[in-house]
Amino acid sequence: MTKHIEDASLSQALAKDLGLSLPQAEKTIALLDEGNTIPFLARYRKEATGGLDEGQLRALQEALSRLRALEERRATILASLAEQGVLSDELRRKVQSADKLTTLEDLYLPYRPKRRTRAMIAKERGLAPLAELMKRPPAESPLAAARRFVAPDQEVPSPEDALAGARDILAEEAAEDADLRGRARRVTLTEGLLSAKKAPKAEDPQGKYAQYYAFSEAVAKVQPHRVLACDRGEAENVLKVSVELPDARILAFMQERWSVRAEGWRAEVETALADAYKRLLAPALERDVRAALTEKAQAHAITVFAANLKSLLLQPPLRGQVVLGVDPGYRTGCKVVVVDPTGTPLMPGIAIYPHEPQRQRQEAIATLRALIAKHGVTVVAIGNGTASRETEQLVAEAIRDTGARYLMVSEAGASVYSASEVAREEFPDLDATQRGTISIARRLQDPLAELVKIDPQAIGVGLYQHDLNEKALGSALAGVVEDAVNHVGVDLNTASAALLTHVAGLNKKVAAAIVQQRQSQGLFKRRADLKKVKGLGDRTFEQCAGFLRIPGGEDPLDNTAIHPESYKATRQLLETLGLSAASKDLGTRLTAARTDAPRLASALGIGEPTLRDILSNLEKPGRDPREDLPLPHLRQDVLKLEDLKPGMRLMGTVRNVVDFGAFVDIGVKNDGLVHVSELSDRFVRNPLEVVGVGDVVEVEVLDIDRQRARVSLSRKRVLIGSAT
Repeated sequence: MTKHIEDASLSQALAKDLGLSLPQAEKTIALLDEGNTIPFLARYRKEATGGLDEGQLRALQEALSRLRALEERRATILASLAEQGVLSDELRRKVQSADKLTTLEDLYLPYRPKRRTRAMIAKERGLAPLAELMKRPPAESPLAAARRFVAPDQEVPSPEDALAGARDILAEEAAEDADLRGRARRVTLTEGLLSAKKAPKAEDPQGKYAQYYAFSEAVAKVQPHRVLACDRGEAENVLKVSVELPDARILAFMQERWSVRAEGWRAEVETALADAYKRLLAPALERDVRAALTEKAQAHAITVFAANLKSLLLQPPLRGQVVLGVDPGYRTGCKVVVVDPTGTPLMPGIAIYPHEPQRQRQEAIATLRALIAKHGVTVVAIGNGTASRETEQLVAEAIRDTGARYLMVSEAGASVYSASEVAREEFPDLDATQRGTISIARRLQDPLAELVKIDPQAIGVGLYQHDLNEKALGSALAGVVEDAVNHVGVDLNTASAALLTHVAGLNKKVAAAIVQQRQSQGLFKRRADLKKVKGLGDRTFEQCAGFLRIPGGEDPLDNTAIHPESYKATRQLLETLGLSAASKDLGTRLTAARTDAPRLASALGIGEPTLRDILSNLEKPGRDPREDLPLPHLRQDVLKLEDLKPGMRLMGTVRNVVDFGAFVDIGVKNDGLVHVSELSDRFVRNPLEVVGVGDVVEVEVLDIDRQRARVSLSRKRVLIGSAT
């Protein structure tokens, strides 16, 4: 950390920005600096962090990184100014008090090394004193004063040329004035307009950007998805996007700052200011505001992507099911595989050819029915890609009278997984198509365990995800995966290396070492045995142990989220209550302990939050938090667009959530849209407030656009109807 800000000042700034107490900020910063992971702090250091959850801890970590980056930049700028010999006391004070990166850069702009400008050339020609006269005019006229600066050998052949050079100097000074730039930027952010129009020679045959051909919206109010749409349309040469600045307001600021009374000189100054604005300041402001809008919109889109990914990862598992996975296709056929309840393939993958061009529909149905009967298939998982709806109709016919049901499963990323090193290690003797089909089947059985094997950016639940800052998106999504895995917990004796990699404190190398030891030495019987794994020291054990479970191990506590550091206190608690970790009906017998928590915590030498977590884990050992969520909506029959009528009510599954609403799979070819205005019986600003990916919802059909195969849905009407 740089020395320009003390730890106390950092803590104070973060506490103020994030609404924390000062001790909370100080202790949390110290714990992060010691290398503790976010999941570990959220679960096992609640007393120190004041109970901050993973989201709050990540927000603090990001804010801390921004503050430290600001301090590093401040130090660099101060060093550069000192080296140039321009660091006055006033400039030092301004640089040291700047609390935003934009303010720092505005202050540094006049001194930042740059290519030769018109103002630099004018200064080289000795015209800086004339520019100073413009700001404090003498009694003589501008032309008279300028004659003294005529120097043909310096390429200043006339008084007019001298005045032009002086205006260039004043224009650059005005455009680079930090106070002016700050005021101009602020007024543009509040009063400016983001505009778009169709670009000359634009090609947009499907009218993808039609709503932006004559678009104008206040910078202060424009929605993130509209900013990203404008950015993409511009990148595809379909739109011409600009920011309409409040010109009159900004020019008034400039004249207020540099105006002079002397008649002839006033015209020179106003000409210089007009040039400063049009040539230098306005383009810079437009770039700044566009960049600020894009940064804010991308940050929002990343937040939406992260929330959708979290919902997808935490979908409840369908345990104990024999699943038939189908990866639909036309010419190359539909790939089929059956996996047992543990996800182990029961057969080599095969292909059936029910669709064009082979059209072997009856043979395909017979094959599916035979597989269902032979292996006792209870659920069919159908990938939602090419030919998925035709395959859905096929499956619905095949499972009739079998008792099996089916579900459409997102196959996003399945092809990425099937060709990955992880998949090749898992199924070295299978080809990529079979691996992808197995992945589709397993996603139904345990979405989290299967999806962690795939780069989260390939899962496809984002808004304009390919336009986003890759590093920022990757970091945010990695945090979501880490939080989800540790929130659920991992079975130490069955988890893949890919899943173990996301456990707090572990990396690929240590995860692989755990799997290798499990294979060579047998199953882990106690958490303490983790310390025998090569590369897993005391510090790593501290971070990871509480998130790793051993069902049926030697110590019942090893199948809970209770950390080994709290085992002693846990056993003392049980002894005090006359119980043991293996006692039956612990739940009801521990209820009394909750009412006496303050005294018990003090007697055991632990904090109340830790005690309450211990009690929760003793009441429900090995609990999977995903089991509290409703199971996926399984189907037995299929719908066609022609079957839909306004007013019809259906159950559906939320597939994606975006700023303007939620896309819901109701069983027809295309997902229907529930617009944000139809999501609830109350005002909803953010759709994520009321729905998430994977939610099962009841909706009412509002409208069917059969020509474009679009369905408008309402959740609000269902909620209002059920309330009356």
